[in-house]
Amino acid sequence: MNVILDDPATEQQFRQLLAQIRQYRNGETAANMRGKGVGYKLNWGVSLVDLRNLAREYPPSHLLAMKLWNRQWRETLILASLLDTPAEVTEQQMDFWTKSVENSEIAEQLSANLWCRTPFAYIKALEWCRGKKHWLRYTGIHLMGRLAMSDKKSPDEMFEPFFEELLPLSKDAALTTILYRSLLIMGNRSEKLRQMTLDFIGLLKETASENSGRLAEELEAGLA
Repeated sequence: MNVILDDPATEQQFRQLLAQIRQYRNGETAANMRGKGVGYKLNWGVSLVDLRNLAREYPPSHLLAMKLWNRQWRETLILASLLDTPAEVTEQQMDFWTKSVENSEIAEQLSANLWCRTPFAYIKALEWCRGKKHWLRYTGIHLMGRLAMSDKKSPDEMFEPFFEELLPLSKDAALTTILYRSLLIMGNRSEKLRQMTLDFIGLLKETASENSGRLAEELEAGLA
């Protein structure tokens, strides 16, 4: 990671944000998340709506985002994804942050709020789909779907390489839901991608994996 010099103004913003987070805490929400197995170093249970409203009170800042991420609270992780400046994000940072992800909420918040707005989005999404760790793969798949939804300017050909990588991932039951959601988005992006998704469904049916077969059935129904 690059060394970034601190400054008093950013430190003040950081301390102010930590105090504001505590004001919005919701113990019931935090307890419900723990009950569902969503664990954090510290979780104040602040709603995503409140976190987004808090982020709007501050100008984007790469340094502030770094300080927030390093705190490792649920809320500071999400705020880091909301306040970072995409143009200053490096591939090294993307790898470092994503490899430390431990649940779907942070994987999806990073993907939707920040990674999809960086110059490295397609490269990293494809690379992470080839990864070994579950949450790395999960983030790659989610980022693929997010790009299909939000990046209207890129040609459909940008998504072609993903289909080859997703075939072995379809055998993993832990990735079925995110694969379904992301492939459904791709299939509805354009007529060309719809046909490519239908062709992919055909490949899923030909595999010996029961999970791949179930995914094919769900996608077929979703695209009907």
